[in-house]
Amino acid sequence: MEGSFKGILYPARLPTFHRFPAPASVADLVQWFWIPEWNIEPGRSSRQHVIAYPASNLVVQGDVVEFSGPTTRAAYRDLTGQGWAVGALLRPAAVPLFTDHPGALRDQGVVMALEGLQRAVSAAMTTPSVEITHDGGTHRERAVEAFVAWLVSLEFVASEEALLANRMVDVITSEPDMILLEDVASRLAVSPRTLQRIAGKYVGLSPSALIRRRRLQDAAERTRSNPAADLAAIAVELGYADHAHLTNDFQKYLGFTPSGYRKAVGGNPG
Repeated sequence: MEGSFKGILYPARLPTFHRFPAPASVADLVQWFWIPEWNIEPGRSSRQHVIAYPASNLVVQGDVVEFSGPTTRAAYRDLTGQGWAVGALLRPAAVPLFTDHPGALRDQGVVMALEGLQRAVSAAMTTPSVEITHDGGTHRERAVEAFVAWLVSLEFVASEEALLANRMVDVITSEPDMILLEDVASRLAVSPRTLQRIAGKYVGLSPSALIRRRRLQDAAERTRSNPAADLAAIAVELGYADHAHLTNDFQKYLGFTPSGYRKAVGGNPG
């Protein structure tokens, strides 16, 4: 889990970054927890580019808790100074806890008044720096434990419809042969219309957008991690009609071509 950089376009540029799987107690609500920590020299910044997973996040950073809706394109953030964040990549079933309209929050976030969560996570992460240096990363584990405890305290029980939304995303993200909306609907034994409805309600993106994001993430990861791989072969393997269609998706959603991306990362998988 900690070694996975899928969705991160330039992993070699990352500050300290860890992912933690969600325990069984919140497995219906969270895909995983992620924690970056950084200490950038004064006057400098570190730009982090991502093509995020097609999901919402709940993030604690300092004295703020933010709910971030699903993204529709690659994005970046400039890190400066010293800091940290503790985020939960939410599963669809968790989204109604924070918004009734995730589609209205595409590519944006809203600050949440969740003082209990903020205090508990911050207390774990703001151990004096000397202690953190020697604690073997246990401050991160304590932060995740605090986040999990807060979620459990909500006593939320996902509906059958919400669990179907979870299964929809699981199928799309884990089964590469799911290329069309109809493929996913058949796999789950529901109608395409049902999938479109629950995707709008629990994700805020269409099923087709979820499929496209998986393919684009996979394409970016393979382009970066295997500099000798033929780009046309990658396109065909991932279900694109040809290299030109892959290039069009890269340019539209990432802002550069596959070959340009490969040159930018220098064939270094990070």
